[in-house]
Amino acid sequence: MFEISWIHLVILVLASFRLTHFIVFDELASFIRAPFLTTIYQEDADGQMSQQIEIKGTGLRRWIGKLLSCYWCVGIWSSALVVVLYWFFPASFIFLVILAVAGAAAVIETKI
Repeated sequence: MFEISWIHLVILVLASFRLTHFIVFDELASFIRAPFLTTIYQEDADGQMSQQIEIKGTGLRRWIGKLLSCYWCVGIWSSALVVVLYWFFPASFIFLVILAVAGAAAVIETKI
């Protein structure tokens, strides 16, 4: 059976969190979402900005748009990618550690 240390598990969890957040929310990854989603920002009566997401197209394009607009859905695929990288490509571990550190920083930032 595949064994994993607790620290490697924490690294994988944080790397998966950061990769998911990058794909679903970060502006740098908007080119991934652009063919499938349109994001509209609207100001409400209180002056707060709210985000509306419109899914483009039909068929496969619409399905991918639904997938990319779902944090939980992208999280599953991101987790799978992180585990595959860890398991089959040991040299990718440094990349996973970088994602994990960025993920930990994001968690700390939201809690402060």
